[in-house]
Amino acid sequence: MNGPKQKLLKRKSRLRYGLLKQTRKSGRARLSVYRSNLHIYAQVIDDVKGCTIASASTVDKEVKSQISKTSTKEAASVVGKLVAQRAVKSGVKEVVFDRGGYIYH
Repeated sequence: MNGPKQKLLKRKSRLRYGLLKQTRKSGRARLSVYRSNLHIYAQVIDDVKGCTIASASTVDKEVKSQISKTSTKEAASVVGKLVAQRAVKSGVKEVVFDRGGYIYH
């Protein structure tokens, strides 16, 4: 009934509710990061308009040419720099970090 998947979804929705209030009040975009066993995905989302402003992942050709393995700190660093460049190019200077229900440490 309350398995790990349900607990994750509950934490995610609780976190997202607080972030939505914060993003609408401050006008900042939301940086959502997802890490699977093989890849790292990041996207900057505008919750007011409901659209993705910038995104990057280890699946992108630009990132694949710079890294050897897709699930390392080096890969995360390259993805972070690329999504930041794309966000700044789109006019986003500040974001709110969305950890997606996972522990951030």
